[in-house]
Amino acid sequence: MSILGLKKKQPKTFKVKVITMDAEMEFSCEVKWKGKDLFDLVCRTVGLRETWFFGLRYTVKDTYAWLKPEKRVLDQEVPKDSPITFHFLAKFFPEKVEEELVQEITQHLFFLQVKKQILDEEIFCSPEASVLLASYAVQAKYGDYDPNFHKPGFLAQDELLPKRVLMQYQMTADMWEEKITAWYAEHRGIARDEAEMEYLKIAQDLEMYGVSYFAITQNKRDTDLLLGVDAQGLHIYSPNSKLNPNKSFPWSGIRNISYSEKEFTIKPLDKKKDVFKFYSSQLRVNKLILQLCIGNHDLFMRRRKVDSIEVQQMKAQAKEEKARKKMERQILAREKQMREEAERAKEEMERRLFQLQDEARLANEALLRSEETADLLAEKAQIAEEEAKLLAHKAAEAEQDRQRLEVTAMKTKEEKRLMEQKMREAEQLAVKLVEQSERRLKEADHLKQDLTEAKDAERRAKQKLLEITKTTYPLIAAYSTPAPPAPPEAADFAYESASTRLDFKDSDMKRLSMEIERERLEYMEKSKHLQDQLKELKTEIESLKLEEQQQQAGLYSLRNERNSAYMSQMAFFEEV
Repeated sequence: MSILGLKKKQPKTFKVKVITMDAEMEFSCEVKWKGKDLFDLVCRTVGLRETWFFGLRYTVKDTYAWLKPEKRVLDQEVPKDSPITFHFLAKFFPEKVEEELVQEITQHLFFLQVKKQILDEEIFCSPEASVLLASYAVQAKYGDYDPNFHKPGFLAQDELLPKRVLMQYQMTADMWEEKITAWYAEHRGIARDEAEMEYLKIAQDLEMYGVSYFAITQNKRDTDLLLGVDAQGLHIYSPNSKLNPNKSFPWSGIRNISYSEKEFTIKPLDKKKDVFKFYSSQLRVNKLILQLCIGNHDLFMRRRKVDSIEVQQMKAQAKEEKARKKMERQILAREKQMREEAERAKEEMERRLFQLQDEARLANEALLRSEETADLLAEKAQIAEEEAKLLAHKAAEAEQDRQRLEVTAMKTKEEKRLMEQKMREAEQLAVKLVEQSERRLKEADHLKQDLTEAKDAERRAKQKLLEITKTTYPLIAAYSTPAPPAPPEAADFAYESASTRLDFKDSDMKRLSMEIERERLEYMEKSKHLQDQLKELKTEIESLKLEEQQQQAGLYSLRNERNSAYMSQMAFFEEV
């Protein structure tokens, strides 16, 4: 039978999922593996050497249990799921975290677990301590506070405070963030591992830190109590209070712990003290209590002994590592400071460069503006010179116009004076004519009166003559010697002479009356003509006055134009 034909059987395996505080891992385990094999594999994978604080926890019905290292995994009451789920957690807590936790990974796992217990309210924490712890958690996550980077609202997605604390005060998320940020800004320069250690140093002083609670009853009276197991010893609490124990049994004062089925017995080291007994309802819980008591007591005794070679090596390595990291942080801080200084110097140089560039640009712009201004001023000077020449020319023309207008005004005044003199003379002449007319009228009236009287006297004389003639003619004919008859021609001549005398007087009167009437008419025509001349003289005088006013207005506007032109020219030269 050939040995080559035989095939070696592959061992059967099962799947395991291990959940740590910051990762999930899956392993393929052999069925013969014990709990220690799986635990060591997880520790090697995580890089953890302080293994005595941790364990693999799993859920059994309504409670939990820790994987026992000496028994096979599948022989324990682990879930039958595939993969089997375990939680890699701290099983025992140190008394002084700063002295006992050596590795940085150990500190980090403790930090994550304690923070989760505080946020899940498994560990009671006051609001003030919660805010301070949250500030260290933010420092561990985000590093140094930078107001340019960490804007308001950057913590909106982070769970930092227990819900009980958030509900206790009527404060908004922004107000809580402001409080946390105020503390966070004070932690500048603290590294991540240092911030996590500061967090644990504050948390270890909380009453519920590292305590595992179990429901128990007291002997014979079935009084409900709580048993607390931690690194210091055993504590008995009231059901409603997990902060202040009613009775405590430190590990240094316990001589023996034993149990029989459901009964636990705590024997003090001092034999004079009474033995304390209590009962637990489940056998599985009793085994868990005993397991935690043994582990915590072993660690209590171990802390009070000299460290093993392994622990000493670990502490020495951790010290060297811390020194190296501190030096690296110092170098990094110095380099960061130098880089910041260099960046500030660079920014200052850039700012100075930009400033010089701006100054150069402004100077160039000022130079261009100066050149433009010079050109503009030269152009303005040329324009001003031309305007000055033009104004001088206009001033000369205006002076000539003024002189011409003055001459015209003088002529107008002379003409006006002559016209006024003529008008006065015409008025005097009119007055004289009126006086002469009145005198002539008076004379005409006197002449008419004299004529009338002469006519009346003539008529009376004629009447008397006729009467005398009629009376005397017959007497002469009767008593007088008849004269020789006159020749007919002589009689006729005498009669005609008398008639002619009479007719002559009438014609003189008529002629005189006609002459008077004619002189009166001539006087009226001369008077009318003189009045028309007076009206024309007045019209000419009014027109001369109007022209003089217009000439004076023209002289005034011309003077204003000259003054305004001179003022604008002076303002332009002042501006230049």
